[in-house]
Amino acid sequence: MGRVALVTGGTRGIGAAISKALQSAGYTVAANYAGNDTAAAAFTKETGIKTFKWSVADYDACVAGVTKVEAELGPVDVLVNNAGITRDGMFHKMTRQQWSEVIGTNLDGLFNMTHPVWPGMRERGFGRVINISSINGQKGQMGQVNYSAAKSGDLGFTKALAQEGAFKGVTVNAICPGYIGTDMVMAVPEKAMQGIIAQIPVGRLGQPEEIARCVVFLASDDAGFITGSTISANGGQFFV
Repeated sequence: MGRVALVTGGTRGIGAAISKALQSAGYTVAANYAGNDTAAAAFTKETGIKTFKWSVADYDACVAGVTKVEAELGPVDVLVNNAGITRDGMFHKMTRQQWSEVIGTNLDGLFNMTHPVWPGMRERGFGRVINISSINGQKGQMGQVNYSAAKSGDLGFTKALAQEGAFKGVTVNAICPGYIGTDMVMAVPEKAMQGIIAQIPVGRLGQPEEIARCVVFLASDDAGFITGSTISANGGQFFV
């Protein structure tokens, strides 16, 4: 059995691609999901990857979920914080609930998931925490004040925690995808899609597998000297 990797939001979209890529690279993968039982069952049937249901916005659920994963598969060596939601709206119309739900999943979720696995990684002298942020956490996006704030916070989390883990052999890095061809993005109306692609210098959407390959590299032994870093995978749309 290889190292154990836990991917949140790991049964659909970018998360599913990450789970599959890590499995292909020899990891024993656990895929977390929050609510879509049908999609999770189909994912397990297709891949054989075990799925575990809980909300990353709930700290106690995360502790219980990690405990279950480790009991069944072994200690978590690689954590990919991928789970995320959107509740878009112009700020003057944004409700407190829209704000809280996005912060709870997209930012609090990093604490809730990383905190339970962190002591074990430190004790074993090895760990990989990989946070999936967003281009909109780097540059901001109108109508996504909540999402941009959370994803920007993910980058601060990454840089600070990387300094704490470095001398213990635990790296913490982030990936900021641009517009990726997931089901959610592909549902955008054609005219709006044309406008999006016009802003991307390479002239196309990214593919989930391209983000997954970044994760596989950061999870590997070869990436041991890389920590506190951000990979901007956005087709040249935004430079930091």
